Amino acid sequence: MHRLLLFLLCGFYCCSNLNAQNLNTTFRAKMSFPGQTLANIWGYSGRDGKEYALIGASKGIVIVDISNPDMPQQIVQIPGPDNLWKEIKTYSHYAYIVSEGGQGIQIVNLDSLPSANLASHFYSGDGVIANQLTKIHALHIDVTKGFLYAWGGNLFNGGAKIFDLKQDPYNPVYVAKYDNLGYIHDGFVDNDTMYSGHIYAGQFAMVNMTNKNAPELLATQPTPGAFTHNTWPSSDRRTIFTTDEVNNSFLTAFDVSDPTDIKELDRIQSNPGSNSMVHNTYIHKNWAVTSWYKDGFTMVDVTRPDNLIQVGNYDTYSGSGGGSSGCWGVYPYFKSGTVIASNINAPGNGPGELFIITPDYRRACYLEGVVTDAVTGFPINNAQIEVLGSTPLTQDFSLANGNYKTGQPASGYYKVRIGKTGYQNFETFVYFAEGEVVVVNAALFPIGSITISGFVTEEGNGQPVQGATVWLYGPINFSSTISAVDGFYTFSGINPGVYDIVASAPGVGVGVISGKKINSSTDINLILLQLYRRDALPATSGQSALPVLFSAANPFSGSTTLSFSALENNSSLTVLNTAGQTMETIHINERSGQLEIGQNLAPGLYFVRLEQGGQVLEILRLIKNQ
Repeated sequence: MHRLLLFLLCGFYCCSNLNAQNLNTTFRAKMSFPGQTLANIWGYSGRDGKEYALIGASKGIVIVDISNPDMPQQIVQIPGPDNLWKEIKTYSHYAYIVSEGGQGIQIVNLDSLPSANLASHFYSGDGVIANQLTKIHALHIDVTKGFLYAWGGNLFNGGAKIFDLKQDPYNPVYVAKYDNLGYIHDGFVDNDTMYSGHIYAGQFAMVNMTNKNAPELLATQPTPGAFTHNTWPSSDRRTIFTTDEVNNSFLTAFDVSDPTDIKELDRIQSNPGSNSMVHNTYIHKNWAVTSWYKDGFTMVDVTRPDNLIQVGNYDTYSGSGGGSSGCWGVYPYFKSGTVIASNINAPGNGPGELFIITPDYRRACYLEGVVTDAVTGFPINNAQIEVLGSTPLTQDFSLANGNYKTGQPASGYYKVRIGKTGYQNFETFVYFAEGEVVVVNAALFPIGSITISGFVTEEGNGQPVQGATVWLYGPINFSSTISAVDGFYTFSGINPGVYDIVASAPGVGVGVISGKKINSSTDINLILLQLYRRDALPATSGQSALPVLFSAANPFSGSTTLSFSALENNSSLTVLNTAGQTMETIHINERSGQLEIGQNLAPGLYFVRLEQGGQVLEILRLIKNQ
């Protein structure tokens, strides 16, 4: 239902349609603030269980009851410096607001909510900085230890100003400063460890603040964009996530478990190629929720910090590209799960906007592996990895050591293609599942032209077999031929690769050589076995009996015959489509035999899963042409 409520200072709009470009997020409501811009936001949960958005509007903090995310209600706006920049944090039942507009730290007692009658005042310093505290760019509160850290501003070259909140949160007490590394733009502090963002130095620092009068510098680390805007650690404090406030920027993960040996783990962009600019990131459980200016906000699964995967987003702004228009801040910590986000302006220099969103936090589906040269075994650098059919296209490139790590939000069956110029493409079908890692190691064969030939003979007497059908199965193609009167067969113009070679003749038998690595022209002889026995040939012959599951024709038209063998009781065949849906299940009571399948299947790609006693023995890919 669409409804419109008019407030004195804001407009509220509700929309039931989800923007097609948004993922795993649901729009609940939007509020506009005519004549004002919005900066950062924070949240507060009252003693009555209600949830409130604390909004850094240009004319002062606005408090909105979002307990019903479809029908937000503005409680009050408390005047403050008339200035774009506003940052807000909470401690106990107090809100602390700072601004580049001056007036120090504004403190609001939220305990009376939902009443609009809230006590507030401005604190401008005490002791040696009495009445000197004016401009402050940002702040963070070490809620474990009870200290407020004010960043930037007019004192101490923009270094950290530290205030004790423990005794009287409404009246902070100045205790120390940290300006050893100069200006601090933003940062995070918990349990006396400070992770400060030094934007103009292009680095973050780790500082032990246990002794406020003698802090201990633990480490500094440059960030990719050399304009370090904000920092936020993982819950175990082993990983730091940073943002660089420049065009074409990244959310970056660093391993800080050993401050003497900090390592970059991974970096990710919201919309690669768009030149978009990241702003603030916040870690909520296993996700980084990040405001990304013209891209709105994103949700990245950081469970594996060396493989960051975006699993959700909501685009709050219709524009795209570089620059700092759009989403300033995002807050993901409400118990209900509701996320709030702030737009500085609506597109076209319109009013500031508050978005209220319900997220669906999903785990990523991971794809990892190593790419090597199949002939030399050496790693291949800059091989392209693609998940065909994914939207947007999931792609990555291997590193110098051949390793790659990527993934996507969508589960299901997909074709993975790995290739590089001068090599044949490697393709395989995999099933992606949330929270699981699929390992695909690819050995790429060089492009070439070889001949495979040999003779087909009978087991025991060695007589040549005329008219045997010989199949050559490669990773992405297959060929067939008929043996001559002397049993000779040949395949010409074949690329090097790993092949299965199968020969069969009615009334004579079947022979299989499986997984044969062929780099150059070679002769391969096939012996047809009258009876199917897995131990029929000595290991030195290079030939084996049929695999557990084998299709007589693949691709096929109409139907195909599946052969199976060496099974125990309680076995089954399940035919699945590419969406993972079960098309047919066949229970098998024989140890070996044949089944005809495919008559009722539409043309397309299918997977046949052979299970025995609850364990998957083999998965066979089938293609039906018509």
